[in-house]
Amino acid sequence: MPDRDAIADAEFEDLLHEVLNRVNGALDEQERLRLLLDAVVSMGAGLSLDGVLARIVEIARELTGANYAALGVLDSGPKDGLRTFVHRGMNPVQVQEIGALPTGHGLLGLLVEKPQPLRLHEIASHPDSYGFPPGHPPMSSFLGVPVRIRDQVFGNLYLTEKVGGIDFSQEDEHMVIALATAAGVAIENARLYEEAKRREQWLEATAEISGLLSSDSAGDHSLQTIADRARQVAAADVAWIVVGTEDHLTVRIVSGHQVSASDLKDVSMDRSLAREVLRTGEPIVVEDIERDPRAVALSQLSGWPTLGPAIVVPLRTDDVVVGTLALAWSPDNADRFHEVEARLPASFAEQAALALQVLRARASEQRLAVFEDRDRIGRDLHDLVIQRLFAVGLSLQSVSRISDVPQVTKRIEAAVDDLDATIKDIRRSIFALGISEASADLQTELTSMVDRAAATMKFRPTLQIDGPLRTLVPDDTAPDLLAVLAEALSNASRHANASSITVTVHAGEELRLVVDDDGIGLPEKVQESGLRNIRERALNLGGTCTVESSPGQGTTVCWTVPLR
Repeated sequence: MPDRDAIADAEFEDLLHEVLNRVNGALDEQERLRLLLDAVVSMGAGLSLDGVLARIVEIARELTGANYAALGVLDSGPKDGLRTFVHRGMNPVQVQEIGALPTGHGLLGLLVEKPQPLRLHEIASHPDSYGFPPGHPPMSSFLGVPVRIRDQVFGNLYLTEKVGGIDFSQEDEHMVIALATAAGVAIENARLYEEAKRREQWLEATAEISGLLSSDSAGDHSLQTIADRARQVAAADVAWIVVGTEDHLTVRIVSGHQVSASDLKDVSMDRSLAREVLRTGEPIVVEDIERDPRAVALSQLSGWPTLGPAIVVPLRTDDVVVGTLALAWSPDNADRFHEVEARLPASFAEQAALALQVLRARASEQRLAVFEDRDRIGRDLHDLVIQRLFAVGLSLQSVSRISDVPQVTKRIEAAVDDLDATIKDIRRSIFALGISEASADLQTELTSMVDRAAATMKFRPTLQIDGPLRTLVPDDTAPDLLAVLAEALSNASRHANASSITVTVHAGEELRLVVDDDGIGLPEKVQESGLRNIRERALNLGGTCTVESSPGQGTTVCWTVPLR
């Protein structure tokens, strides 16, 4: 029969061990609670969202004694899965060998679908486990807990491989659940702080745009400033501005990429997000602009980047949408897109459009004042100078009739002709005063080009204009007409040795430019680089170009393109 004292001693030792274990456990639990309290306080100290997420992962790892910890942030868009994955425990070499971060499949996806605590002894034994990619460190024990912000799941905390090869305990789970609750509050505060910062940045950008436009001239430079500033504040990869009406839209400005607006001038915007915004007057937010059937397929253009999410907002003035501002991000930078609320760039665009309207109104007032001053000068020239010159001419003509000396009569008639030419020049100057220097008036451009040619010649070419150039010649044809005239005048000035040049421009069923000089004609062997350019411009517009030249008889260039 066993010794009762020995049994009593053994029972006492077991009881003592049990008491010590419970005391140690209580002390350990107290230490972890203190650590949890310190962690909650430290999380509230950092206001950066990225910093808060990293701190939460580090605290969870320390609280549970896990080798590896991660926090997966859920995608707020229509796609299921993880948008961001913050992890701790793996060294840079392991991270590089694994490659792409998880997006929410397998066991991680189970927590996305069913956001509730999950504790496992062996990850590989779970039916939803996909296994690990090459280079991934071995992991067995697992603890997953959702992180909620109020009633919404923000993401999940993942803890694996507890130190010592043991399983995560019920106490670990309770501790992480408590941490996740506190983390939700810290994350919400960080998000509110960053949202306030972004709102402040948009307000600063709006004030900056208004200040810049107040000292700027309305036009493409102002639009470029708006696009650049919006892209910078939104951290977007590309921004562009579309202007016009529903029937005719063009991409005016591109910001953030090597593709320019001129590269997009031939892109049809008949079916586009910009047209939809112009029609409804409401912003449009898309998760993938490449796949949206309403969007223009810009990715097919050479040099245009692959884009994912985008925001298109109206440029509105007095309830009239005059254009749109688009912001787009590459798929790799979709996180930046989720941080932008559409109402912020929409408000920025509305204020920018209002500033542009005020600027244009101020510019119109300035042009009106200039026109009034020019009109006064023109009236004075017409009523005073021209009338006096005309009276002098009549007096000279009356003198020539009573003169019996042929040489005197001839010189008087020459003086009268000079007076008539001077009167025509003054009238041309009066006409030029009535046209703004900044306007794109084609007739003014033609006159200016002939005037510049006269500065390099000993005479002024004669310019004859027939037909309503301003209404018949389209904007995309006018540059070709001016380029052809410049080339023809340059050739005549350098090679023709002419004493007179006549320029005739006719606009009717077709646009016809004729440049005729009385020079020496084209040589037999002539390099046709300039003439070839003239012919190519005609062919590109569906027209023709003929050159007639004879030695000693001058040269005639006839350039014709259809207008209707």
